[in-house]
Amino acid sequence: MNVTAILCTYNRCQVLADALEGVAASVLPPSVEWEVLVVDNNSRDQTRAVIEDFCNRYPGRFRYLFESQPGKSYALNTGVREARGEILAFLDDDACAEPTWLGNLTAGLKNPEWAGAGGRIVLGWPSSLPNWVSVAGPYARHPFPGFNQGDEVKELIGSPFGANMAFRKEMFEKYGPFRSDLGPSPNTDIPPLGEDIEFGHRLKLAGERLRYEPSAIVHHPVAEDRISKKYFLDWWYDYGRADARVSRIRPVREFCSLAAWTVRWMLAFEPPVRFHAKVVVWEKVGKLVEFCRRSLSVNKRKDDAIKLPKSECHV
Repeated sequence: MNVTAILCTYNRCQVLADALEGVAASVLPPSVEWEVLVVDNNSRDQTRAVIEDFCNRYPGRFRYLFESQPGKSYALNTGVREARGEILAFLDDDACAEPTWLGNLTAGLKNPEWAGAGGRIVLGWPSSLPNWVSVAGPYARHPFPGFNQGDEVKELIGSPFGANMAFRKEMFEKYGPFRSDLGPSPNTDIPPLGEDIEFGHRLKLAGERLRYEPSAIVHHPVAEDRISKKYFLDWWYDYGRADARVSRIRPVREFCSLAAWTVRWMLAFEPPVRFHAKVVVWEKVGKLVEFCRRSLSVNKRKDDAIKLPKSECHV
C-alpha cells in the first residue's frame, strides 16, 4: 500500500515546521511506502525554505510543490493530482499529528469497502476563556475543527474534517476534485471554508462509506486572537454561505427559523445561551444572503441568454 500525506500551506512558516516535525515522526509498517507532499499556495514568507529543509533532512520522504493559483482548493487539487499514493491523507498546516496518526488513519482503507476515513481532532484551548464561550454541551458552537465521535471504530454519518481525513485516490478520479468555489481564498465572494466537508458529503450521497478511526489523533491549537465574538460570528456567517452553495435551501422555512432564533437571542440572559442563539442567527443570515445572491445571479444569466444583440433583431 502506498500513502501520501498532503499539507497545504500559505504564509505560516513558523507553525508549519511543527506540523512537519509531527508527520516526519510517523511510524508505519515497513510494507507501507509513504511520502509527505507539501503544497505551497503562493506564500511570500519563508515557507519554501522550511519545506526544503525537510526535503534535505528526509530525502525521498518529503516533496515540495508550488501552486500559484490562490485558494486552498487549488492547492489541495494540485496535491491530489501529484500524489504517488493510492491513499491520500490530509492534515492542516497548524496541526500536530501523533506518531501513529498516519498509519492508523489509513490502515482501514486497505479494505475497499471504505472510501475514506476521519480521525479524532483534539483542540488545544487557551488557559482562560470568556464566559460566552462553551467548549462542550448544548451551547458549544465554536468555529474550531474539534472532532470526536467516541472511542469505537464505526461508519461516519457525516463528513470528516480536513484537519484529519483520508480518501482513496480513486474517489477523486470518480467524483471529481475539491470545489474551487469553497474554501480559504483571497476572493471574498467565495465562502472561506467547507471544501473538505462538501467532498465528504458528496461521497456519502453517492453511497460511499466513510470510516471513523478514533486512534488517528491530531492536536489542533486554538489561537487566542481568534477567541472573539467577531471571529465566531464571521465564521458562522460564512458557514451559512457555504451551506447555501451545497444544500437545497427552502427560503420560507429558513426565514421562519431565523425569526425564531432571533427571538431566542433577544430573550436569553445567560452569556453562553445568548451568544449561541446569536451565532445561529448569523449562520442563517449568511445562508439566506447567499441563497438570494445566487438566485439573482442565475436569473441574470437567464436574462442575458435570451437577449439578442441589436444586429440580430428583426423588425
